[in-house]
Formats: sequence, C-alpha cells, structure tokens
Amino acid sequence: MNGAIVRLTLRQVRRSAIVVVVVTGGMTALVAGTYRSVVTGPPERAQLAAIAGNRAIRTLFGTPSGLGDPGGFTVWRTGTVLALILGGWGVLVMTRISRGEEQSGRWDLLLSGRTTVSGVLGRQVAVLLTVMAAVWVVVAAGLLTAGVRGAALHATGLALVGAAGVATAAGTAQLFASRAAATGVAAGLLGVGLLLRMVADGFAGLAWLRWLTPLGLVELSEPFGPGRWLPLLTLAVADATLIVLAGRAARGRDVRGARLGGPGRRRPSYALLGSPAAFALRRARLPIVAWSLGMGAFYLLIGLVAGSVTDLLRDNPRLAELAEQGGATGLGTPAGYAATLFVLLTMPAGGFVASRLAAFIGDEVAGRHALACAGPVPRWRWLGAEMLAAGTGALVLALVAAVALWAGGSRLGPAAALAGAANVLPVVALSLGAAVLAVGVAPRAVALLGAIPTIGGFLLVTLGEAVRMPGRLLTLSPYTHLAPVPARSPDLPAAAVMIAFAVLACTAGTVAYRRRDLGG
Repeated sequence: MNGAIVRLTLRQVRRSAIVVVVVTGGMTALVAGTYRSVVTGPPERAQLAAIAGNRAIRTLFGTPSGLGDPGGFTVWRTGTVLALILGGWGVLVMTRISRGEEQSGRWDLLLSGRTTVSGVLGRQVAVLLTVMAAVWVVVAAGLLTAGVRGAALHATGLALVGAAGVATAAGTAQLFASRAAATGVAAGLLGVGLLLRMVADGFAGLAWLRWLTPLGLVELSEPFGPGRWLPLLTLAVADATLIVLAGRAARGRDVRGARLGGPGRRRPSYALLGSPAAFALRRARLPIVAWSLGMGAFYLLIGLVAGSVTDLLRDNPRLAELAEQGGATGLGTPAGYAATLFVLLTMPAGGFVASRLAAFIGDEVAGRHALACAGPVPRWRWLGAEMLAAGTGALVLALVAAVALWAGGSRLGPAAALAGAANVLPVVALSLGAAVLAVGVAPRAVALLGAIPTIGGFLLVTLGEAVRMPGRLLTLSPYTHLAPVPARSPDLPAAAVMIAFAVLACTAGTVAYRRRDLGG
C-alpha cells in the first residue's frame, strides 16, 4: 500500500514537476551562460554594481553579492524569481494532492483500512522533497563552472525554499477544511516572507528581518560571496519542524476534519445567496481581500523606494541607457518606473483569475455542482458568474495597486497610476480566457493553462531576451505588445486584439462546458 501511495503521488505531480525542474535549471544555466555578453569589462561591472546597489533595485531583487562573476550575477538576477516559483509550486501541489483529494472524498476508502492520514501525508511530502532534490541537481549543474561551493549553496537555498512551501502547505492542509483556505493561507505566508525580505533589503535598520523569512535566509547565505551555511541550516531546521508539526496535526484529526474552520464552527450566513452572480462574489470576497492586501503592501513598498531609482538613473545617463538595453525603458522618470512595475501586476492578477476558475472546477469534482445544475438555472450562468467574480477581483487588484503606488510617494499622479494599472488588464483578460477555455476542454489543467498568458508569457520574454531569441518567437508573448503606460500612450489596437482573443476563448470555453458532462 505504501508503494502504491508513492506511485499515485508521482503520477499526480509528474507533469508539473518536470516543468518546474526544467524551468529552474534552464533559467539558471541560460543566465549564467550569457553573463560574458552582458558584462564585458570593468566599466560594465562598475555600472552593474551601481544599479544593483540602489535601494529600490535591492528591494526588488535582493542585496547582491559576488556580482563580479557569473554565479553571483545569476543568483542576483534569478534567485528571487526561482525561489517564488518553487515555493508557490510546493504550496499549490501540496494542498491539491492532500486536502484537495481528501475534500473530494477520494481518500474515504483509502483511509478506511490501516492507512492513516499522517501516513499518506508523509509519503506525499517525501515525493515532493524528492522533486526539490532534483531541482538541487539541475541548479547546481547549471552553476558548476562558476564555483562548486557557490553552486551547492545556491542550489541548496532554492531547494529549501521549495521545501518550505511544501512544509507550510502540509501544515495548513491539516488546519483548514477546504483546499482553497489551506492554499490561501500558505500562499499568504509565502507572500509575507517576500515582503519581509523586501523591507529588510530596502531599509538598512531592518536588515535583521532576513532571519525571519526563507527568502532572507537564502540571501544571507551569499553563495558567491563569503558563503555561509548557517542561514541554510536554520531554514532546514524550520522546514523539518513544520513537517513534524504537520504530521502530528494529521494524526490527531478525523478524515475530512480540520483543526480550524471545520463544519459547525461558525454561524450560518445567508448574505449574497440570491443569484449565481451574488453567490460567486460571496465565494470570492475573502480571496479578493487577501490578494488585495498583498498587492497593496507590495506596491506601497515599491512606491516608498521609487525616488531612489529614478534619481539614480536621471543623474547617470549611461546607467539609464544600459537599463533601456535590458528592456526597462524610461526608468529614470516616475512614469517609466511605474510602467515597468505595473507589468509585474499581471502575474498575481492572472494567478488570481486562474485560481478562481480552478476553485470552480474543484467544486465540480467534489460533486457540489450536481444539485445546483439539476435546478432551473443553466450551467452557463454558473460559469458566467464565476467569470464575473474573477474579473471583478482582477479589477480590484489593479485599483489597489495603482492607489498604493501613488500613495507610497512614487511622484506619480493618481490618473497616471490608474492608467498604468489599466494598461496591463488585457493580458490578465487573456489568462481569464485561457482558464475558461480549460474549464470546457481540459478541466484538470485550469490553473496551468490559465497561467500561460501571464506567467508563461513573462518567462518567454525574460528567457528570450537572455538568449536572444528570434523576434517572431517573442511576439507570441503578450508582453511584447504592451506599451509602457503611463510613460507613453497605450497601444489600443494591441489591447483590442488581446481582449478579442480573451472573449473568443471565454465563449468557446462556455460552449464546451455546456456540452460536456459534469466531471467530464
């Protein structure tokens, strides 16, 4: 039975695990391999150090160490992004295969015998930690030529951040009765960790906060600088402690039970139950609030440090020129800086809409749609209500980001901030369309397909610029068709085309959903 559980877990995660391992190893090797073409001599090294030492840049990418060699440059350029990818993957997969499967009732028969909840959880965690070991191998191999010790340290740090995501999600899956709540809390903790690291790097007096977050501990290891193992040992002990606590919590609860938020723990509420649209908004209101708090904190912090990067590039034309060659146009002005930062909004907003449609499919898999769809309300109205709620949430996130960036003192007017946030919404609409299309034709891959336009498009542009892909391939990414608003006027024809594709995808997905069976 134990072997069967391991094989089942491998089957459930193999596709996404392969993607994560390939992206992590490939991105590391590509950036390390292109270092010589980016930094060609001492002048470029000095200019790169000036950019990386700026407070706003440190807030985004972390405090650099060892920028004078390919390994240090690669760690600084890709470390935060890859750590978030691994941590996010660990959270999403862990809650899906544990609380998600249990919530759907597929564990009932499995756990009616000698197999226990903690036993299943332990084997699932072991499989996901094996994936992190594979990540260690590919990352270390990609950096091996830059230094054995540095490669081992950086690979260990990334693997431990991924393990932290797995351990955190394993714990929240025991605390909350629904997959959505477990995922939301675990992802929120990952976001808090990112914000703590950003505050620590942006404000020298708060540098000690790095010891409280996985991303900060990885940064403190300085793989291609002094090289410290103590921060990574601290992170490893924290991961192990969380896994042990999750196992103990699993041993002390019933099947489908939870430590927090179980059935009958709160009074019933009948608000927003009058229509499918109202019910969809009711389901989405807490996620919208949680995501908005995260977006608001991020863009408020970015606004607080915006002046330092614009002043640096305004006073150093050569640095501004290098930034433009790297694709960051107009960073020396508040409008250009805001345009660059609003591009990042597409990924959390796209992830939000994809997650809402994935939750919709999760209810279908769990059988909660059967009774509702047996009534007089047609299925397409239920899907349309979820689309409306997801789109409303994306608009709220954009509004919160614009207000927070303006309020943070970014030297940007409120109208310009709103224009910059609205400019990226067509890309988010593509994620909504892809997710709805997946609801109709590939319901098991809603989250993955919904993330392709935003996260996949961003990775395509990033990697394409690093390896100098042909322009035709880069045009497949919607980011190549975004104008830097508010620094420039929006590209309205491109926005119209993206919205048209999103509408077509939503229509096709709705039609396909109407024609397929529930659970089909």
